[in-house]
Amino acid sequence: MKKQQGDGVVVIKKYANRRLYNTESSSYITLEHLAAMTRAGREFKVVDAKTDEDITHNVLTQIIMEEESRGQTMLPVNFLRQLIALYGDSMQAMVPDYLEASMESFRRNQTQFKTAVEGAFAGSPFAEIAKRNLEMFEAAANAFKPGATPAPAGGTTPAAGKDGEIAALKAELAQLRDKVDKLGE
Repeated sequence: MKKQQGDGVVVIKKYANRRLYNTESSSYITLEHLAAMTRAGREFKVVDAKTDEDITHNVLTQIIMEEESRGQTMLPVNFLRQLIALYGDSMQAMVPDYLEASMESFRRNQTQFKTAVEGAFAGSPFAEIAKRNLEMFEAAANAFKPGATPAPAGGTTPAAGKDGEIAALKAELAQLRDKVDKLGE
């Protein structure tokens, strides 16, 4: 998770009535606020107001459950079953580090893919088309972020008058799809 510079860890107190209190802003907030803070890279710690016990993990899990129940499903059923099966298994201790490393790798690959596409077409006649394709890829990637609505790609592909240009564009799109598929593996 990225951390915004200059921002410390915000302490959120959870009361018995299930209300969440942001000690930084001195206001009551909702799980949606915490989800937005997470997306923005803002770090927080949720503590039980009575015991001062750190319950951040439980609240983050609750946010995921809320997002999943709203139709923002990101966790496939088979993955959930496999995850549940690992509880109590001898490998359980290794799973959190593995999942964290996998997510970091996914984010790094996403960044590398973006950089590679931008660099590959810089200065070529396909630069504008590559830029639009990249915008569509980013919109698709953003659709996987909970609560995000995919932004429409900036503009439309210009109508090509020559069959050769259309074939070249189709080939380029096929190559980009192959790269995206490889990233997903």
